[in-house]
Amino acid sequence: MLERLAAGWSPEQVAGRLAREAGRAVISHESIYRFVYAQIARTKDWRWRRYLPRAKSKRGFRGKRGGSAASFIQGRIPIAQRPTAAADRKTPGHWEADLMLFAKYGQAVLTVHERRSRILIATRPPSKAADGIAEHLLALFGALPPQLRRTVTFDNGTEFARHHVLQRITIQTFFCDCYAPWQKGGIENAIGRMRRFIPRKTDLATLTEQRFLQMLGAYNNTPRKCLDFQTPAEVFLPLLHFECESTFPLARE
Repeated sequence: MLERLAAGWSPEQVAGRLAREAGRAVISHESIYRFVYAQIARTKDWRWRRYLPRAKSKRGFRGKRGGSAASFIQGRIPIAQRPTAAADRKTPGHWEADLMLFAKYGQAVLTVHERRSRILIATRPPSKAADGIAEHLLALFGALPPQLRRTVTFDNGTEFARHHVLQRITIQTFFCDCYAPWQKGGIENAIGRMRRFIPRKTDLATLTEQRFLQMLGAYNNTPRKCLDFQTPAEVFLPLLHFECESTFPLARE
């Protein structure tokens, strides 16, 4: 159990996967939480926090504040006009995208998240310049078959101002309402989970590509309650009609 927690699985994921493997309930996620918090209280050793999803000493939600630059994005189509099929998560090929930012100025990870399978694909662009971000998005989505590149939803960051280049590969682009990042909650959740592996203080220049792909592989091979405790990789791979390349870090490391 502790090995899976240390690998980045949440207590809920551990409990759900154990139940799936055993065919019956083995332990509840609340029992796992209580055990970890009890160890923190008993030992005063804060290293126990590494077994928790966000490494918090207390449970709870911390809101975030953000800005918007929607007026600078030409051809911006609001999320209200996105096809209804993108909302129900039943049809594959609908994505969300965002930048995972870091304390060191200019460093970022470009992440894209598929709404049905919850698969996460990521790359490390050299800068946040809109032209470069657009080219990286073309490379990520261009490697997918047409049926898996239907729509992508962004926030209103100017790094996505060149979104219209994705029309070359017939993928529709949409934008959240201002100050409403929760409208692309899948990628927000994914970035939060990845922070356990790559915290904000990380210097990306010191992170090897092999280690970066291992972290993505760990995320994509972690079971999710919303997938009946299958992993994103187990759900996404059958959707593909070709052998995945290293851009898609799905294999276990």
